[in-house]
Amino acid sequence: MSFRPQMTSSTRGIRARSPLRWRAWDGVVADLWQAEGQEGGGGHYLSPDPRLVVFLDDGAAAIDLSERADFRDAPAGVSVLYVPAGRPLWSRITRGSVFCHLDLHFEAASLARRLAAVPGLDLTRPVLRQGEPRIRALAAMVAAECAAPARHHLLLDGLTQALLAEVFALPPEEAGTRPAEARGGLTPHQLRSVTAHMRARLDRRVAIAELAAAVGLSESWFAHAFKQSTGQPPHRWQMQMRIERARALLKDPALTVAAVAGATGFADQAHLTRAFRSVTGTTPAVWRRNVPPVPAAPLAALQRK
Repeated sequence: MSFRPQMTSSTRGIRARSPLRWRAWDGVVADLWQAEGQEGGGGHYLSPDPRLVVFLDDGAAAIDLSERADFRDAPAGVSVLYVPAGRPLWSRITRGSVFCHLDLHFEAASLARRLAAVPGLDLTRPVLRQGEPRIRALAAMVAAECAAPARHHLLLDGLTQALLAEVFALPPEEAGTRPAEARGGLTPHQLRSVTAHMRARLDRRVAIAELAAAVGLSESWFAHAFKQSTGQPPHRWQMQMRIERARALLKDPALTVAAVAGATGFADQAHLTRAFRSVTGTTPAVWRRNVPPVPAAPLAALQRK
């Protein structure tokens, strides 16, 4: 499994009732939690990765969820959440209860690919909804596969796409929501080619002219087509890829933050810190303290990938 969610959390008055069950596939990790909360308990959660949270029972009725520590203006009855990367979340147990929820953690680039055909979707805005039968039914099928795997991950992939469509309340395809290339976006082959070109050059920022030349388009048309296909401008997409590589390198305690900055094309440690915070909501130093160290491959080898 190449993608590993890096959520940090602190809780009180909450304990697991059974071991964590999980599945991983194609830039997604699904966690199935069964827990018990005491009145007055709660927690704080922060992740550099976007995620969906779906409560599978009525336990959410005893939990307040908010983006604010003081729970000011917290909506009532929330049991389905989309939490963007770097957005904090607080929970508060209002009465003792047991609850079960499914968390889907997404690699940012994977989520963007899954929703590339939906123009104008803002993945930086949270979504908080009350539970709906269709969402809970889809999530329950994913949860069943976490608890007792029985099918190929293609099933999970399809269920995930359906969950995204329901949580974001995506409308039916109209004439204005044709496949990306029919709206002036990149073809699937062009998108694969240009993202592979970016990934092979994560030690520097690749100019728009170079990316456009890689797929035989003018700079202006390429920039338009890329955003139509991914929902993001090319420089933002590449920045996310470079930050993903920086996160992988930061797991190696032998590498300084300055060395990681140089290996991922940033001018210096301060430049990396600013970019890292903009994508993940935290700094490289804080992120490194909250993940287990893993010796990485030599920098030269990583730069060749």
